[in-house]
Amino acid sequence: MIDLFAALPLPGTPEGKGFWERIRDAGGSAAWNIHPANMGGPFFDRIHDGNEGGIASRVLSFLEELTPSQRTDVAEIIGSALDNGTIGVSGRYGGELWLRDAEMSAWRVALAGRREFETSEDRERFFEAWRRA
Repeated sequence: MIDLFAALPLPGTPEGKGFWERIRDAGGSAAWNIHPANMGGPFFDRIHDGNEGGIASRVLSFLEELTPSQRTDVAEIIGSALDNGTIGVSGRYGGELWLRDAEMSAWRVALAGRREFETSEDRERFFEAWRRA
């Protein structure tokens, strides 16, 4: 997940300031889930320490709360930023790819996180159910 955010303009830079303002304007209240002014560095410090759960939850909330037109607008903004880099994919398509990858990555993290609460008995019950199917 960190690589996805690393592909975007950095907060605190002139380019990043404008980018994140456009994301906030296009995404409305949903954008506050991932906006640097609200999320800040601690979430990325946790990722660095191996805990992606918090940012995964925020990314999923962001994407779930976007309306279809907001998602299109956000994809355009992200795609424009990626187009300025060396990614090789441009426009709204690149932005949509970023959003889809963020969504799938966050979903995998959230789904894997449920295993923390799973006992060995839960796992054995799963395998036994599938053996009997």
